[in-house]
Amino acid sequence: MMFITLEGPEGSGKSSQLPLLAEFLRARGHDVICTREPGGTKIGDQIREVLVRMDNVELHPRTEILLFLSARAQLVEELVLPSLADGKIVICDRYGDSTLAYQGYGHGLDLEKLRMMLQFATNGLKPDLTILLDVDVLVGLKRKKAKDEWNRLDAYEISFHERVREGYHQLAAQDPKRWRIVDASQSAELVQENIRQIVIDAMG
Repeated sequence: MMFITLEGPEGSGKSSQLPLLAEFLRARGHDVICTREPGGTKIGDQIREVLVRMDNVELHPRTEILLFLSARAQLVEELVLPSLADGKIVICDRYGDSTLAYQGYGHGLDLEKLRMMLQFATNGLKPDLTILLDVDVLVGLKRKKAKDEWNRLDAYEISFHERVREGYHQLAAQDPKRWRIVDASQSAELVQENIRQIVIDAMG
């Protein structure tokens, strides 16, 4: 049983690295569940659609937070907690730290209030291990444009994305036992090697 999250700025490669890690762990005999935020459940996927739509430009940051938290609460109760209770490894593409990085550091909203809201939404569930895939903001956004995956959140100004990246580094510094940082500007193969070694070490 282990709860692993992948975090990082836009274009850091989380969604492509996650299934490779899952495949590696399954080959070693582990039962692995993969999921993502926002989404991962029928209700969460409907919320995700609202959050990423390019025409929802009037979405207020407070509304944004509540939608993210709603999707997260559903994911925790419907998928993550039951899977952990069954002794499975759960790997999630983003989790609560994204709210602190994006809405807290990015939008400048009160971090302590956000932490209280996260505590409620997650029922206090924290990851055992969080891997930050770190990449320069301009490099990451260029990758996303090249993949034609641009959405409403990507379209924020560069300074917003810079604050998010810096926020991630501050979060990692505050909880070094849980966080590991991988240079995501390396080749995808090297990034995956780094991730696998970190997970093996964490599993003992």
